[in-house]
Amino acid sequence: MSSTSRRTIDLYDTTLRDGSQGEGVNFSLQDKLMISRKLDELGIDFIEGGYPLSNEKDTEYFQQVRDLGLKHAKVCAFGMTRRRGVLAEDDIGMQALRDSLAPVCTIVGKTWDLHVTEVLRVDLEENLAMIRDSIAFLVAEGRRVFYDAEHFFDGFAANSEYALQTVLAAQDAGAEIIVCCDTNGGSLPERIVNTLNTVQKELKIPVGIHCHNDCDVAVANSLAAVDAGAVQVQGTINGIGERCGNADLISVAANLALKKDGYHLMQNGTGVSHLTEVSRYVYELANMNFRSNQAYVGRSAFAHKGGMHVHAVNRIAHSYEHINPDIVGNQRRVLVSELSGRSNIVAKTTKYKLDHDQELMTKILQRVQELENVGYQFEAAEASFDLLVKKEAGTYEPKFQRIHYRVNVETAGQTEPLTEATVKLKINGDGPVRHEVAEGDGPVNALDTALRKALIDTYPMLQNMHLVDYKVRVINSAEGTAASVRVVIESADEKDVWSTIGVSENVIEASWLALVDAVEYKLFKDEGQLGIG
Repeated sequence: MSSTSRRTIDLYDTTLRDGSQGEGVNFSLQDKLMISRKLDELGIDFIEGGYPLSNEKDTEYFQQVRDLGLKHAKVCAFGMTRRRGVLAEDDIGMQALRDSLAPVCTIVGKTWDLHVTEVLRVDLEENLAMIRDSIAFLVAEGRRVFYDAEHFFDGFAANSEYALQTVLAAQDAGAEIIVCCDTNGGSLPERIVNTLNTVQKELKIPVGIHCHNDCDVAVANSLAAVDAGAVQVQGTINGIGERCGNADLISVAANLALKKDGYHLMQNGTGVSHLTEVSRYVYELANMNFRSNQAYVGRSAFAHKGGMHVHAVNRIAHSYEHINPDIVGNQRRVLVSELSGRSNIVAKTTKYKLDHDQELMTKILQRVQELENVGYQFEAAEASFDLLVKKEAGTYEPKFQRIHYRVNVETAGQTEPLTEATVKLKINGDGPVRHEVAEGDGPVNALDTALRKALIDTYPMLQNMHLVDYKVRVINSAEGTAASVRVVIESADEKDVWSTIGVSENVIEASWLALVDAVEYKLFKDEGQLGIG
């Protein structure tokens, strides 16, 4: 298909409004501004900033976003139709939308007669008047207006005649586009297509699509809608949102750009090559864990564990990868476990220039299988695997040696428990002995603080290292309180994130092992010693 015949698809992001309704999601004003800038850089066409009447944060957002100097994206203010029995110009919601000075206003109105009569509790004609008056008011104020037809597919199925009347009312009042919303997320692609085909025959203006993910097909529904003629897709980064979330704009964008012919999108930004970066950026600001198996951008999206798979990928990458991970800013990962074959070890050790040593490859594989048999999992702790390679290759020289540590937890009266850790180390084999004491919020925090105090004078680069996540899992639960535990610690500095692991019947010892690996990995990394040296 020639470039001139391609259809432009606008991406409308509602992470800051619909996404923030997801459980546990809460964006600060600064978060919302930072995400807006990142979405603009990506090439998102419309950014829904919030409902300016709902809270002071959203009101302030619309004031401050004007100073961001967005280069492409248009900011949208979201609101509902006027209240029943109130003139649009007198309605505080309408006034808030106007006063936000957002160039685009998105108005949501009722499509399903059930919601009109039983939820809004107005008659069907009044609902049509509320739609017409609200849109006409904002158009007269010089705003572009998008109309979100709430519960459109359920409403059309229940009463198609009335559903059509609502969107025709919006069109006649000056709406620029009718966005058909699968608000309950209960539709499947065939219903989306059939309904849109019918509706578009009655409309003179284009349609968009807004899908929720309650049947786990929001992305599929959105793609089907585009193929059926929709020119705008609404969704959220990573699919966050209420209940099961919204259509994931990351996957929508990647599929439209890489898997389908005939569509233009994100032409004025960094585009698909930065999808992984934006996905993780939003996860971080939302304080949410990454979804490892997320399509295109997850850490596991291009991770290979089975030996046969890795062998094939090493020879022909696309034999087990549907795209080159670089295209979306992601990277290939080879996982090492007891299921691994020699190919995994060869792939993982290429950067060490050791892959030619077949005897060493076998030795590393055997050691991995031995350790995983007692509870280690190196696929979740690649930094510990890097250290294991150095040890098996004979190139590992510890930065410090433990003499002993002690952790004490005590309570006095009704106060919170006091945790204190004592660490005694010998630096660099022949270096000084350091004996430090530190308090912490718990045993691991106290140990971490004491360990840093003992090392910081010798290794000042540890100042910019911090613990990101701490996970504990019981391995052999049948042993009860004597069961072994696996501790995985995720650490970060200004450049990298890495994970380390420790296993022991004692959770403090397991934590210590993971902490030591985390610190040593940081030191080796900064000194450029993660190769054979």
